[in-house]
Amino acid sequence: PGKKVLIVYAHQEPKSFNGSLLKIAVEELTKQGCSVTVSDLYAMQFEPRATRNDIVGHLHNSEAFNYGVETWEAYKRGGLSKDLVEEQKKVQEADLLIFQFPLFWFNMPAILKGWMDRVLVQGFAYDLSKACDGGLLQDKLSLFSFTTGGGQEMYSKQGIGGDIRYVLWPMQHGIMHFCGVKVLEPHICYAPENVSEEKRKEMLVAWTQRLKTLWKEKPIDCSPEWYFK
Repeated sequence: PGKKVLIVYAHQEPKSFNGSLLKIAVEELTKQGCSVTVSDLYAMQFEPRATRNDIVGHLHNSEAFNYGVETWEAYKRGGLSKDLVEEQKKVQEADLLIFQFPLFWFNMPAILKGWMDRVLVQGFAYDLSKACDGGLLQDKLSLFSFTTGGGQEMYSKQGIGGDIRYVLWPMQHGIMHFCGVKVLEPHICYAPENVSEEKRKEMLVAWTQRLKTLWKEKPIDCSPEWYFK
């Protein structure tokens, strides 16, 4: 109770299966006494492109634009654009970050990747001398909850897609672990569009059940072995 949760949600349609998963998470976690904030990226018309507009005022180097350097410098002097400051504040306050999205081309949708690109700037989320276990967002948990188009057998070592964990490596390890965030087991709903209504209901019940005991879970071992063994 009293925990703060940020759900970063990337789906265009509230009546979608992802929309149902979001609704369940908000209801269940609120019922537990958590305070839940949702960044509904499509509804917010969140800008996914990392551009000069993310810096308010002067540039550190007006001769040649380097996004990483400029956002780092802007962060230090409080010169990031308003939308980034708002998202960073939500991240800063959260004990748990849940990312809810459909898998597109073995990856998160562009709007969510853009959120990662723009919000998790150097100085705020990581410093090169303080990455991974020393990352700047320690003491936070994250959970990737997503749907796939292909069935579970497609995402196995023998399947055409390879192990689903390979897909999770850049997201969980390359972004979250790099920033010091601990990672809970992903929650994957395989091919909800291709299964019976009954099976979909079971998936929603499984998510509800998992959320009930979420705070008791241990994070995964963030090592290459988890992904590639």
